[in-house]
Amino acid sequence: MIAELKKTTEGKMQKSIEALKNDLAKVRTGRAHTGILDHVQVEYYGSMMPINQVANVTLIDARTIGVQVWEKPMAAKVEKAIRESDLGLNPSAQGEVIRVPMPPLTEERRRDLAKVVKGEGENAKVAIRNLRRDANSTLKDGVKNKDISEDDERRAQEDIQKLTDKYVAEVDKMLAQKESELMAV
Repeated sequence: MIAELKKTTEGKMQKSIEALKNDLAKVRTGRAHTGILDHVQVEYYGSMMPINQVANVTLIDARTIGVQVWEKPMAAKVEKAIRESDLGLNPSAQGEVIRVPMPPLTEERRRDLAKVVKGEGENAKVAIRNLRRDANSTLKDGVKNKDISEDDERRAQEDIQKLTDKYVAEVDKMLAQKESELMAV
């Protein structure tokens, strides 16, 4: 029971880290990268699809993303979807390629984005701590029901605390890395 609890708790904590990675990927730094358009959806014959399923997304240079649509009529829809996304980008069509220039970030915008990153990190830490609390309450129930001994409970709580510390440290490391990317000019 205890080993299974530790395993499921660690799996859930790992999922919290993955969710944080996805959230941080959406926060724009000064450099262009193709992953920034991953969550932008475009209407494709009546259903919403991610851009990378209707076009090739490539880097033209360090500050420009190129989007090559597979079907010509989709170009206008893809351009509109990028423009209306919450990314603040202004694409321009040039023939069959849509160029998406990444505007340089101002110092004020960098600070705002750093605050957003800290908020995302704090949410991830809260999620990890909630998982610790849930695991500990499961252990307490096990002691009440006499499924496990108090010594086993104490050891398991220490192990779960070590897991929590490990994943919180990983969140801090990811935040520090993202902040340094944001502040780099």
